[in-house]
Amino acid sequence: MTQTPKDIAVVGSGLIGSLLAIYLKRSGHEVTVFDRRPDIRTIEFSGRSINLALSDRGWKTLHKVGIEKEIKKIAIPLFKRAMHVDGKPIYYQNYGKEGEAIWSISRGLLNRKMIDLAENTGVNFRFNERVWDIDLPDAILYTGETEKGEWKAYDYDLVFGCDGAFSRIRHKMQRRSRFDYSQNFIDIGYKELTIPANDDGTHKLEKNSFHIWPRGNFMFIAMPNLDGSFTSTLFLPFEGDISFESIKTKSQAKAFFKTYFPDVINEMDSLTEDFFKNPTSAMVTMKCYPWTYWDKVALVGDSAHAIVPFYGQGMNAGFEDIYILNELISKYGDDWEHIFEEYQKERKPNADAIAELSYRNFVEMSSKTADPCFLLQKKIEKHFAKNNPGKWIPVYSRVTFSDQPYADALAIGDEQEKIMQQIMRIQNIEAKWDSLEVEEKMLELLDKN
Repeated sequence: MTQTPKDIAVVGSGLIGSLLAIYLKRSGHEVTVFDRRPDIRTIEFSGRSINLALSDRGWKTLHKVGIEKEIKKIAIPLFKRAMHVDGKPIYYQNYGKEGEAIWSISRGLLNRKMIDLAENTGVNFRFNERVWDIDLPDAILYTGETEKGEWKAYDYDLVFGCDGAFSRIRHKMQRRSRFDYSQNFIDIGYKELTIPANDDGTHKLEKNSFHIWPRGNFMFIAMPNLDGSFTSTLFLPFEGDISFESIKTKSQAKAFFKTYFPDVINEMDSLTEDFFKNPTSAMVTMKCYPWTYWDKVALVGDSAHAIVPFYGQGMNAGFEDIYILNELISKYGDDWEHIFEEYQKERKPNADAIAELSYRNFVEMSSKTADPCFLLQKKIEKHFAKNNPGKWIPVYSRVTFSDQPYADALAIGDEQEKIMQQIMRIQNIEAKWDSLEVEEKMLELLDKN
């Protein structure tokens, strides 16, 4: 169904705002993107990033507007996890079936590319222009240099808030009656670090793997870049005996890395330099509802549902918001109120589900991946799924390698976990994990559900 062209503002030039702008422009609308920050293409990156993991939902959304091939040029496929368990050789866990991969990509590099693609489509960008307020019923944006200074008014037909977890657009919506809002910071912070390339530009670690050093309530990860380096991230409690607070000098930082991550000891100088140069950042889960106001304003991405990064789904979930919005636009045409209402009703339960899954995955990545019992459970599940592909799809595959609703993946995953708890209690399970007895028991328990 075609739409009457509208004059639309998108607040936020990040990944979600830029991609949404491309979709809207290609639907025939006039689109202007506002951002309080300077053009990311003109500045150095801030040292606050975690490399992104593009998976099926994200690729599906990029494919819809024909830009996935451009994006794949700046991404690296990761087919497996490389587990650096203390005192043991590195071992690998495939992410999915043969050929299934998540794709490592620099947030800054992707954001620059997306802005380029949006501009090439005809989107207008207004950088260094801070939005301070919005008149929700009339979709009027107010911008200015300072909150108490002189403001300029921009009148639009619709406004999309894509301005992140601390969205200015959502802040205005929060003042309205019956608007639900919550935010929850976890007590783990993160710091971006770098493992540089070899002198010849090659990678120092296995290139097509997501490297994880699980250490209980903290961990270190590394994802490859095109230039041979790895963007690494240290997740660590803010306070406590082993924490960001407890590491105050370079010698303490070196001792920390030597103790807990000895296989990166050759990169100690660059890691400790980054440790004190780059900021320590917080992670928040933010939930709200409603996401829309009449037929005038809608929140998309982190401004509606910020999540912690441990499932690699924040960007993918935001991209999926755009895909669903586009499907509804095609279905309902000019009925923007209906489009917005259906959009938030469909996406809210799924946003809540991926928020829960993302938090759980921190526990899995930081501690369970080093637990022999957990590894055995995953081996049993993989073996059973291979023999019974229509009956058992692991929750990770449902989230990462499909477009099944997140809410369904969470619910089915919980049922699978109940079954596996019973399986793991079978006597001598370590010796007969791949036996017909175990397979028949799993089939029996599945039939009961």
